[in-house]
Amino acid sequence: MAQKTEEAPVDKGDASVPKPRIVEMAARVPGMAVPGMTMSGPGDTQMHMDLNDVHYDAFLANDRTLADPQIVRVERGGRIRLRVINGASSSQFWVDLGELVGRVVATDGHPVHAVAGNRFPLAMAQRLDILIDLPRAGAFPILARLEGDSRQTGIVLATPGGHIQRIADGVPAAPPVDQSLEARLMAVEPLPPRSADIVQTIVLGGGMKPYAWSMNGEYWPQVSPLMLTKGQRVEIDLINRNHDGASDPSARHVFEVIAIDGRPIQGAVRDTVLVMPMGPRPDCFRRRQSGTMAVALSQSLPHGHWHDDGA
Repeated sequence: MAQKTEEAPVDKGDASVPKPRIVEMAARVPGMAVPGMTMSGPGDTQMHMDLNDVHYDAFLANDRTLADPQIVRVERGGRIRLRVINGASSSQFWVDLGELVGRVVATDGHPVHAVAGNRFPLAMAQRLDILIDLPRAGAFPILARLEGDSRQTGIVLATPGGHIQRIADGVPAAPPVDQSLEARLMAVEPLPPRSADIVQTIVLGGGMKPYAWSMNGEYWPQVSPLMLTKGQRVEIDLINRNHDGASDPSARHVFEVIAIDGRPIQGAVRDTVLVMPMGPRPDCFRRRQSGTMAVALSQSLPHGHWHDDGA
């Protein structure tokens, strides 16, 4: 998945402030369709979600499976900054800290007000920085659990002398990733408040037969660009009409999430957002535009990523 990064030199001037060691964990798959999952839709109707279109033979954390996981040696009572990167092209995970409690302090590299928990959703291309204070000596698995499936991967944080046990198989299937974390996030440095110069609705569509995906009914490369000028404030409403969630990464641009399912929030500043399937109302974000941007759909094998290609 990723590599381990050692802590920067400790500032000796303030010994009362713990300095976190940074540990990176990147989830990915090395390369058959599997069944999807049914969930409640609008009006308590049942909706079938297409999850995990491709069946992979393994899931890796820092290039290793749970049969031989990476063991990260940590100090008892130490503070860890865990940087989790979802590098998979077609898989979404729940980051499960087990008995530990962590605080999300950054999304996609941008600071947010701390959100505490022990399980966090992570869509394709998203990144989370999580601060963890180790309570005692021991071994602590950090797992990435595949949505809609019982398969998982991960690493192990272990203090000196900590007993490392084999991680058992046969765990219950994890639910689909959702926006439970997104709804709680608030940017430390939000975009300055101002009205939008342009409001654009983008409807995500397509289907499994043929395996093709569209924006506003247009398929790449035959698309109509949304032309902007430098300094404009743009508000984009994303509506996903598909039966699977869409991860929308914005190349070289960041945006602020301002609504989920039509409900206003003061959300995170980030570059990738999950848009839930068959949403009755839009998810919205605003961006401060620094140049001309063409909105396009990029197909990332084997699963579609919704991609804003900045120019």
